Amino acid sequence: MAHIKQKIVPHLWFDKEAKQAAEFYCAVFPDSKVTNVTTITNTPSGDCDVVSFVLAGQPFMSISAGPFFKFSEAISFMVYCDTQEEIDYYHDKLSAVPEAEQCGWLKDKYGLSWQIVPTVMDAMMQDKDAAKVARVTQAFLPMKRLNIAALQKAYDGK
Repeated sequence: MAHIKQKIVPHLWFDKEAKQAAEFYCAVFPDSKVTNVTTITNTPSGDCDVVSFVLAGQPFMSISAGPFFKFSEAISFMVYCDTQEEIDYYHDKLSAVPEAEQCGWLKDKYGLSWQIVPTVMDAMMQDKDAAKVARVTQAFLPMKRLNIAALQKAYDGK
C-alpha cells in the first residue's frame, strides 16, 4: 500500500474524464505524473476510474463517477508565477472559456477554475500602505490575464 505523505489532498469528481484530465494537467505542469489508476467495477455509475496524480509536487486524486457533481468558481487552484512568461504559459494552456476569464481567474476544458497569479502580488496586496493596495486592486480588476509590469507600475504609483 502506498504511504500517504500529504495530510490534505484535493479530490476532483469528474463525469467520465478523470484519467484524461489528470494526464492533461500532468502535461501542463512540470514535475508532474499520474501515479496510479484503479478501475472500480459494478458501481451505481458503472465502471469508475480512481486516479492518483501529482502536480508540481502537490498530490491529487480524481474519480470518474458520473454527472452528479459539477465544479464551480467557489473552489479554484492558485498557480503562483514568477514571470510574465510563466503566467502566459499557464493561461494559454489552461484557459478554455474566455468569458470566464477575470482578474487572473480562468476555467479549463473540464470546468475547473484556476487563478494564475504573479508571486509578487501577495506582497503587494499585503502591503501596509493602503494606497498601494488600492492602486494594485484597481489595476487588476479589469484585467483578464494578470500583467506583472502593469501591477508593478500601479504599486509604484506610476
